[in-house]
Amino acid sequence: MAFSALEDGARGQAQRRRGCEHYDRGCLLKAQQTCEECSTLFGEYYCSVCHLFDKDKKQYHCENCGICRIGPKEDFFHCLKCNLCLAMNLQGKHKCIENVSRQNCPICLEDIHTSRIAAQVLPCGHLLHRTCYEDMLKEGYRCPLCMRSALDMSRSWRQRDDEVAQTPMPSEYQNMTVDILCNDCNGRSTVQFHILGMKCNICESYNTAQAGKYRISIDQQ
Repeated sequence: MAFSALEDGARGQAQRRRGCEHYDRGCLLKAQQTCEECSTLFGEYYCSVCHLFDKDKKQYHCENCGICRIGPKEDFFHCLKCNLCLAMNLQGKHKCIENVSRQNCPICLEDIHTSRIAAQVLPCGHLLHRTCYEDMLKEGYRCPLCMRSALDMSRSWRQRDDEVAQTPMPSEYQNMTVDILCNDCNGRSTVQFHILGMKCNICESYNTAQAGKYRISIDQQ
């Protein structure tokens, strides 16, 4: 019985022991980048806050984000209103939406703030995963949340101008007008109806939607 109790005690002590061979006292390991005894490197990058070990990817810990980001740190700044780190070329040049990174990607519905996939900031201020943004552009050009153009469409609008000019409407539609709402500037205007699109009179965008009934001038009636 005595031997059995000793064996059980030794077995229990071994099960309680934590750490590597250099920590044979049964104490917990201190999280750090190298072993205090043999200087073995546990990770090229180590964060003492997140206790993250990783290969060197120019990471840095952002106190405001609460997580480690892939850098280099000098290439990014933390926007306090958006509450995430953005590329330096967006500083003072992006539309802020409070805590926008805490919203899920509107395309895949997955988390953006802690995602390993880079975020794409749209002109409207909404965020998408970079991969989701690239997939979206294969199907359309508008933000899935607010319908504003997700990229510079001025070249496409000039091409649309040419197409409209080369495609006259039938005589019964030539004096027809319609009220429209522009998704890009939120302006309202009354324009001539055309099957290829209605151009905003304010910002000259074709990203518009019908906001009223069709009307035909008295002369035409």
